[in-house]
Parts: sequence; structure tokens; C-alpha cells
Amino acid sequence: MSKETILFELGTEELPAGEYVHMAEALAAGICSGLKGHSLHFDEARVLATPRRLTAIISGVSKEAPDTEQEILGPPIAAAKTKEGDWTPAAIGFAKKQGIAVDALATIATDKGDRLGIVKRVQGAVCAEALPEIVRQAVAQIPVSKRMRWGRERHEFLRPVQWLILLLGDDALDVSLFGLQSGRTSRGHRFHGQSEINIPNPESYEALLREQYVIADHSERKALIRQQVEALVSNTETAIIDEALLNEVTGLVEWPVALRGGFDEAFLSVPRQALVSSMREHQKYFHIETLDGALVPAFITISNIESSNPQAVVYGNEKVIRPRLADAAFFFDTDKATSLAVKSERLESVLFQRDLGTLADKQRRIAQLAVALSGALGADEATVSSAGAVLKADLVSDMVGEFPELQGIAGRHYALNDGLSDGVADAIEQHYWPKFSGDQLPLTPESAALALADRLDTLVGIFGIGQSPTGSKDPFALRRASVAVIRLLLAYAPESDIRGVIGQAASEFDSGILLADTVDTVLHYLLERLPAHYEEVGVSVDMLRAVTAVGTQTIGDIDGRSQAIQGFAGSEAAMTLAAANKRVANILAKTGETIGNVDPALFEMSAETTLYESLEKTKNKLDKALSVSNYVESLNCLAGLRNDVDAFFEQVLVNADDDAIRLNRLALLKALRNQFLRVADLAVLAR
Repeated sequence: MSKETILFELGTEELPAGEYVHMAEALAAGICSGLKGHSLHFDEARVLATPRRLTAIISGVSKEAPDTEQEILGPPIAAAKTKEGDWTPAAIGFAKKQGIAVDALATIATDKGDRLGIVKRVQGAVCAEALPEIVRQAVAQIPVSKRMRWGRERHEFLRPVQWLILLLGDDALDVSLFGLQSGRTSRGHRFHGQSEINIPNPESYEALLREQYVIADHSERKALIRQQVEALVSNTETAIIDEALLNEVTGLVEWPVALRGGFDEAFLSVPRQALVSSMREHQKYFHIETLDGALVPAFITISNIESSNPQAVVYGNEKVIRPRLADAAFFFDTDKATSLAVKSERLESVLFQRDLGTLADKQRRIAQLAVALSGALGADEATVSSAGAVLKADLVSDMVGEFPELQGIAGRHYALNDGLSDGVADAIEQHYWPKFSGDQLPLTPESAALALADRLDTLVGIFGIGQSPTGSKDPFALRRASVAVIRLLLAYAPESDIRGVIGQAASEFDSGILLADTVDTVLHYLLERLPAHYEEVGVSVDMLRAVTAVGTQTIGDIDGRSQAIQGFAGSEAAMTLAAANKRVANILAKTGETIGNVDPALFEMSAETTLYESLEKTKNKLDKALSVSNYVESLNCLAGLRNDVDAFFEQVLVNADDDAIRLNRLALLKALRNQFLRVADLAVLAR
């Protein structure tokens, strides 16, 4: 069977750098799905994408799908003829509907008996005929973040569509989209290339575009940019190639040309983060460092043109970046003229939240709470108090106003400028850590105390006024704050009572502001967020539920029990004991009677006596293991009960006719259940 290659190109105005690759992938996936739906085989699909085009190339496509046979079933044989041997109306009607004589009907065997029917041969789909509709559906399914209209038409897409190509081998197929008719004409680079390029077949597509200064393959452009950037630094320098920035600039160009520019060394007195932000976030430049990490007064920009006078392009970029760096230097110098203490006074006029007061109010609460937590974290109270007094002051600085990502970082510089200690300066910067999932934690107990107090204040305050996050809306980043609290407690205060810590945070608010159940609500929310922290280490939601069900009080205790359960859960003993625990829990839940203590004198079966004696021995071992929080050994102790528990359920009828015997057996099961609940509720793990 002959095969061909499909080429579909959707040409547009410049697409957003962060979306076009995913759009091209969705386009190719949609076409492949459509081919499969028509039973049209293909070998490989390639995705090509530039800011101005989404392209799918599918090779090894069958021109025609194989023919198939289709069975159409009619009435059962028993209902097809009368006793006299004549065709029944059911058989005659079925044949008429199918357009054939009733005598031409065949007998078809089915799992429900023989039936009348016909076997039709269905011609397979022809690729050239099916492809236009396949493409239309694939384009319609491309995910678009925000649609726009253009011209006088009502067509909608992320950006105006300018041209279409649909080729099947050497043949151009007709497909109508966005008021345009497809052909075989593409376009080259906006400045270097021709406005019309004839594409004879899919195999020539990339080469012809390259002649017109278009590298169609996103991965190739990305690799070329990396290579060019690295070639522009000396052997004593390193170009910092951030992956996100690399992807972004790849999505801005069709013909990348890397150029190196520079700026005045005097700007290096400005905090490097401000310089890097100006270059990376605002201008999409790659910055350069020495091998020991010092910032070099230079940058690398990626141009979309191959200029005959590259130095003029470099000069233009230097001219653009100079005012931004000058602004940063001006802001920095202006901010240093005012102390953090004076800036803190300005926080009185900045609202944090209408019901929770100003940023000054929040700063005071954080400082007081952090001092109260210092002992548990091993932090120096004096350092915590000094840092807490000016913790948020840099938020009203000009530098942070222009570069919000410098909050904390700018505060550190201003603290040192004010003559405050390194410890205070570090705490101001690091109390924002971790900034995101997986980010580093504060490096000192003082920083950790303030970071913990900041998150707790937000959690307790926002939940306390009834503004819990809903769905995807979380304006105060409470989910991120809760995971940070878990990580900070685990790293610096694993033995601190979680409820007590939350209660301490709540006590810092004025009376009457918070809802009565705030502490319980925040505690529940924190425990619900545990899976977000533990999912990467293999501790499942069920394991965490098994641990928290027994009323653990500290994050360290939860962690120790969870890690032990995680190692124990996959064993055969764990599954058996979990099932037994669930059975015991169900039995006990159904009885409404008061269950007393176990009386060995009422045992009738040896299995009762054996389980009771094993429980007594296990209790002593369990006491010893739990006294040193050895949860692995605790679970091993409980695993030793497995055979005796199995024997009990095999040999003993719990619901005996004699009430005294029955209640005594329930008491034995309750004692068994209580032993397990000292470690975790294994019943939760049962399926």
C-alpha cells in the first residue's frame, strides 16, 4: 500500500512565546487522532513551530484505509419463518430495509443464537477526501488562552491567521479556515525572506524555509541560541542560561542571532538582583558572571535579524538598557537616604486587608509571634525582635515598587546600610523563603522564626475572617503558605504542638476579629495540605490519614509515623493487619453497648487466650518503642500479632449467644484496636 506525507501549516501573526509550541503539539495530536479515527495508518508525526507558524508533518500515511466487513443483524432465525416455512413479516421487513431480496439474507452465528443478517463490505476512508475535515476539527481543538477577531470577519483565534498550506505528498488539498483557502504558498522571514514561497512537497518544506531565514524546528532554534550565547563568553566567564528565558526568546525569533553588549561598571554597586531583573525580565537578555559568581557588566541579546551592521543593533540595546539600570541605581541611592525604621512608619498607611489592618499591624503581629516562637526554634530573641521591627519596611521603598521581586533582598541591603547586624539583614531577606514549592528554607533559626510567623499570621488572619480559598482562587496564597509552615516546623521545630503554634498566632490578633473556630479550621487545613508536601517521597493520602486519625500533635510525630507507615505499607503483614483492623473497627462501630475490660476467665477458645497473651506481651514492647518514637519497631511489634489475629477470626464467633461471652470478646477486640491506634489507624489502609 502506497504511503504519503502530510504537511499542514497554519500561518499567523506573531504568537505568544509561551503558547505556540503547545498549540502546535495540540494541532499535530488532533490530526493524528483524526487519522486513527479513519483507520488511516501513519508512521511518525513531527511538530514544527515558530512565532508565525504552527506546522504538523505526518509521514508514512496510508492513502487509503483497508476495507472492512460490517455485520448487520436482523431477527433471530426462530422468528424469521412461520411453521409453514414462509418468511415472516420481520424477515421481509429487514430485507426490504437493507435493499436486498429476503432469500439473499445469510445466517450469522452470535453468542445469543443464529440470526438473519447481511455482511457488507465497507470501503476504507480515502486520505485525500478525509483529510480536510480532519484538519478542520484539529484546528478547532487547539487550546487558545484568549481569542481575538480581526478585520470585518467573525473568525476567532489567538492571533490573526494569514495563510494555510495543506499538502498530501505533491498534491495540494483544499481546506477552508478563517475565511482563507489553503494552497502551497508559505512565507519567509518577515524582514529577510520572501512574502511568497512555493512548497512543492512536505520533504522540501524545512529546507526552503531555511533559505528564507526561518528555522522551523523549535528545538533546533533553542539549541542554536544556547550554542551562540555560550560562544560569546570567554573562558573566565559563564553565561547564565535560564531555561524559562531560553524558551521565551526561542519563541520570539525565527532566525536567532546572538549579540553581546555591555553597560557601565558603576551600575554594579546596585544589588545584582535588580540588574539581573532588568536584563532578564524586562529586556530578555542573558546575563554573564565570572567563574566565582560575580556579575559581569555585559549581556547577551537574541536578535531576530542578521544585520549588516550588528554593532548598531548592540548599541541600540545598550541604549535601551542604560535608562533602566540608571533608574535602579537612582532608586537604590534614594532609598538608602531613609532608614528602615522611618520606612516602617509609612507602613501605617498601607492596607494589608480591610479587616486585618495595615502592613504595620501585620509587621507588629509577626514580630511578637516570632519572638514567642523563638525558644522552640532555638532562635536569638534579640535578633528576631530587631528584624521583626523593620521586616516589611522595604515594601514601601522605590526599589521594590519598581522591582517587586526584590522584596526582602532590598531590605537586606538597606539593613546593612543602616548598620544593622548580618543576622538581622539575613532574617529580613530570608523570611520570604521558601518562595515556591521546593524552594530553599531559611538558613538560620531567626529567619525561620520570622518566616513561620509571617505564614501563620496570614493563614490565621484570612481564615479567621472567613475568606478561605475556594477552587482555583487563592489570592493570599494560603496553599503555598500552609506547605511552607509544614516544612518550617519539620525543619526547625518538629516537636512543637501544631495546635499550640496556631493558637499562639491567633492570640496576636485583637479580640473579636477572628471567628471562634479559627484554630480548628487552620489546623484542619494544614493537615489537609500534608499530601502536597509528602507526595514526592511516596507517602500517600491514605497513609497520612492513617497517621492523623490517631490525633498526633506535632509535625515531627506525623513525619516519623508517616515514614514508618510508608516503609511498612507494602508488606503482606500490613495488608492483612489493615484488613483485620477495618473488620474490628466495623464490628465495634455497630455495637451500641458499653464495653468493659477483658476478663480472661470468660475465654472459651484457645485462640482468645493466645491473642490476649500476645497483646499483653506486645504492649510492653510497644511501650518501649513508642517511648523513643521508634515507629518502625512499633509496627514490627504489631506485625507479630498477625497470626494470632487471623486465628481468632477463623476460630472464634464474636457474636456469641451468651451476652457475657460476647461482650468479653468485643472487649478483646477493643483492646486490639487500641494497641494499633497507638501508632496509626491501619484500617484506613484497607481496600
